[in-house]
Amino acid sequence: MKNFLLAVLCLVSVSFGVQAQEDYNRWSLEVNGGFNKPMAPLTPGFLSPTLNLGHVGFGARYMFNEKFGLMGDAGFGRFREARGNSPEFVTDYARFNAQGILNLGRLFEFESFTQRLGLLFHAGPGIGWFTNDDRPTLDFNRDYLYHISGGFTGQVKLNERFALLGDISVHFNGRQRYTFDGRSFIIPPLAEPDDIRLAHTTGTWWTGTLGLAYYLGKADTHADWYLPGEKYATKEELAAQMGEIRNMLKDSDGDGVPDYIDQEPNTPAGARVDPLGRTLDSDGDGIPDHLDKCPFVPGPASNDGCPIDEVEEIDYFKKAINEGYLNVYFAFDSSRPLAYSTSAVSFVSNFLKRNPGVNIKVKGYADELGPEDYNMKLSEKRAKSVVDLLIATGIAEARISHQGYGEDTSVDKSSAEARQLARRVSFEVEN
Repeated sequence: MKNFLLAVLCLVSVSFGVQAQEDYNRWSLEVNGGFNKPMAPLTPGFLSPTLNLGHVGFGARYMFNEKFGLMGDAGFGRFREARGNSPEFVTDYARFNAQGILNLGRLFEFESFTQRLGLLFHAGPGIGWFTNDDRPTLDFNRDYLYHISGGFTGQVKLNERFALLGDISVHFNGRQRYTFDGRSFIIPPLAEPDDIRLAHTTGTWWTGTLGLAYYLGKADTHADWYLPGEKYATKEELAAQMGEIRNMLKDSDGDGVPDYIDQEPNTPAGARVDPLGRTLDSDGDGIPDHLDKCPFVPGPASNDGCPIDEVEEIDYFKKAINEGYLNVYFAFDSSRPLAYSTSAVSFVSNFLKRNPGVNIKVKGYADELGPEDYNMKLSEKRAKSVVDLLIATGIAEARISHQGYGEDTSVDKSSAEARQLARRVSFEVEN
């Protein structure tokens, strides 16, 4: 008894919880009309048309949530003979069903490709009767029966209040005494006038209909079309988000670094910057690289950033390379250099032109995301793309070698910033 009371209390609490949910409407009224087809049993020689226009239906549906519900419906119609191919018969019917509903459109996430098409599966028991005035055996003309019905209902959303319905249902009768045409008693021999024996032979028939659903309630949408948590954005929301992304990707100062990560939004034209858009001063002499005639050798501003005493340029160039001042960076899974870092190629090219006895090795790297063999090939492609840039500036191909080294395991692969530093091409001076 305690378990029964507990179950009742749970059902009551669930019911109140359902009623409190106002995110979507739950009730709908439905009307349809179309075709029927009695399959078997029929008296030998009696035939029915493939599509017999003669069925109307009405229903009321309640959805517990966006996936499951219940429906009560009724159907009325008339079976007739295939004219010209069968003796005449007229059988009227009525059926009443209680059916469970599965919203296959939500279960299989139709919303991932459309928000206007849906599909319901329904099935459940019912009762009904057939009426035929031509029965030759019993003294009553109504054949009571029970049945199981099931089918699929396609939906086209017209607006938030109406949906177009197309349904195919199959009905399996039990306790059916007569054939669909009403001319034969199913259990031979023919019964006496007072015979009330019950026949349990299964009769099978189907209906195909078109109809409309009208959604009741004060919410904006019905459970058939409700998306929990607005999982899929509308076109207007997507357009707004795309606009925000475009604004974020603006590069107002033209240094190759988008505004949303640029820590120096007003970089002078032609300045060499780091991944955060900050102007570089590679030799730390207070003169930015783009104004420094000796960017890797400290010197006073009065001498354009070059030392007054003669200094071996190659040694400072090696130092700049060894300390990581000259690198070309790449986006994830890309062999195209990021714009902000291509100035490193210009510095290397100018150095090689001033020092014709020096050769350079171009070394490509990748981060640790992805297969190792793929990253090795990607690092080679990155090195080759920088070689092509150097050749395009007038450096002889014979003075350049290149190699891909695959993954750079020296950085923390769990850090996005570290992985960006790993996606690079660096240089090595070869005398």
